[in-house]
Amino acid sequence: MTRQELLNRISIDPRICFGKPCIRGTRIWVSLIVDNLAEGISEAEILKAYPQLTADDIRAALAYAAEMTRERIIPIPLAETGS
Repeated sequence: MTRQELLNRISIDPRICFGKPCIRGTRIWVSLIVDNLAEGISEAEILKAYPQLTADDIRAALAYAAEMTRERIIPIPLAETGS
C-alpha cells in the first residue's frame, strides 16, 4: 500500500470527534494509536482492543504522524551536559 493510500484511511471531519484525525469510518483517533505504540503497546494488542482496526490502519496512523512532524516542530528541552 502506498503512502497516499495509507493517508486516505485518515478522516478529518469537524462533526466527528471535534475534528481530530481519525481512522476513516471509526471514531478512533490517530493520536490514540500513536500514543499506544509510544507506550510500548504492541500492534497485536491494539488490534485486539480495537477489533474494527486493521494493521493498515495502524500504518496509516504512523504515516499521518510522520507527515505531521514535517509540518511543525514540537519543542523538547535539551538535556543538560555536565561540562
